Amino acid sequence: MKHKAPKTIAMLLLASTMLFTAACGNTKGEEPTTADPDSNAPITFSFFGADTSPYWNKMQDAVGKKITEATGVTINAEYDIASGGGDDKIALMAASGDYPDMIFPKGNLSKLVDAGAMIDLTELIEEHAPNIKKMYGEEMNRLKYSNEDQAIYTIPTNGSVDQQTFDNTGGFELQHRVVKELGYPEIKTVEDFENALREYYKAHPTTEDGQPTIPLTLSADGWRSMITVTNPAVAATGGPDDGEYYINPETYEAMLHYKRPEEKEYFRWLNKMYNEGLLDKDTFIQKEDQYKAKIASGRVLGLIDQEWAYNDAEVALKNAGKDEMTYGHYPVTLSSEFKRADFQPVGSDGYGIGITENCEDPVRAIKFLDWMASDEAQVLRNWGVEGEHYNVEDGVRVIPADVQERKNNDNANFTKESGIGLYFVFGPHYGDGVKDSTGNYYTTNFPEQIVASYSEAEKEALKGYGISTWKELFPTEEDFEVKEWGAAYNMPVPSDGKYQVIYQKTQDIVQKRVPEAIVSTTDKFDQVYDNMLVELDKAGAVEMEQQYTEWIKERVRLWTGKDVK
Repeated sequence: MKHKAPKTIAMLLLASTMLFTAACGNTKGEEPTTADPDSNAPITFSFFGADTSPYWNKMQDAVGKKITEATGVTINAEYDIASGGGDDKIALMAASGDYPDMIFPKGNLSKLVDAGAMIDLTELIEEHAPNIKKMYGEEMNRLKYSNEDQAIYTIPTNGSVDQQTFDNTGGFELQHRVVKELGYPEIKTVEDFENALREYYKAHPTTEDGQPTIPLTLSADGWRSMITVTNPAVAATGGPDDGEYYINPETYEAMLHYKRPEEKEYFRWLNKMYNEGLLDKDTFIQKEDQYKAKIASGRVLGLIDQEWAYNDAEVALKNAGKDEMTYGHYPVTLSSEFKRADFQPVGSDGYGIGITENCEDPVRAIKFLDWMASDEAQVLRNWGVEGEHYNVEDGVRVIPADVQERKNNDNANFTKESGIGLYFVFGPHYGDGVKDSTGNYYTTNFPEQIVASYSEAEKEALKGYGISTWKELFPTEEDFEVKEWGAAYNMPVPSDGKYQVIYQKTQDIVQKRVPEAIVSTTDKFDQVYDNMLVELDKAGAVEMEQQYTEWIKERVRLWTGKDVK
């Protein structure tokens, strides 16, 4: 792929030494700062994040104030409020050349690289980022952009280094009251899931306040359709999450995952659920707020989603004293022959933060990102302020009961006030299960703390299944090899050209035809689904898949050194 050459570090360092009165992102009226990279003088960096951050409080939270106190850095942040992955905003940036100092472009990195917007961080990391170098170690190769262009444009921040997950917050969900009344039945296949919904719904067609019970609802509002409608087809048929593709682990051949015969059968099951009245008739016309409102009412028995997406509605249920109407997570597959790959390890991989050519002091910027990777900053970002959000008792970090209660039941206000969880985008971080030099975990997600955070209804459901966390129901990391290509959806691809045109055409087809197949009459399902597959190939899917296969192979070559044919 062709793009403008990035600025060299030598040029940037020379520019940095010449700046005596201007700092990155300084606005009118602020005191001028020097470009001394070792200075903790006040400096402001502008930033754009392609994810939403609804609780961002302009660093006036407890964690943000500590970060500024330690580094002198203030972040003037703008986030994508529409949850669109920054597509529109970043396209405008690339066209205009008007970039913030730092950016988290999510899936749009290639647009910025092609425009020459991103600087190569390789030398900056080597000279000024010991914490980042220590964290990635032998996996620094995974930060490189491509075989053709081995620059490091972003530092992964939405993935965690050495992650060991202790709980599962996705899969298929059932209300705790459902499994309790049914005697904690085995929930492993779609048939098990369906039978539980049908049996409980038959006994309770309405709620206690007279509202119609909804056995199962999904959110298909925009990009959310990927999370609750299409991605679950991959997971329920044993595939790992590689975005729109299934990658053959032996040949690295990529194909649109909808072409897998087993996924067609998964969508046939949704069609059956729809026609039997077990899948909400409003699934493909409701908005996200309507979806959450239904969950918050307590009348939705089952979901197929990720907890982060409906957490607000669950908190509302807890605050209303309806813990039994919140959800557990179950390892549902199409049939017993499949094994869910939720926890297949991908190694160090993830969307990341980068520094743009418009930043006037990239050395100070990289030193800030490196400080955020330090032990001090990682504890701060995860745990908050000692004495305020946690205490140290006999050398062990402990979250007081009143703080944990606020985290569980008043999370929105707690997050906005504390800042815990708001700063992961500003530097790499270790994952769950990694301990610091004091023997404490970097994160608050470890078995004892996870169990302490469960509601009484959740603990009762877990006890009913003879487990202590939901993850115990799922296959673990040890059941799989590390994916040599990481997570394919993180792989940068050209931002323009024929591939993007075909990709968009296939996306438009899928977004229209999958819902059409699900809501069709049972006798029409095959016709609609098979026509979709023909339509995809006519749009150029085969050529697109072949190109994607080559990119996957290139990534494997870059990361592993294998001679992949």
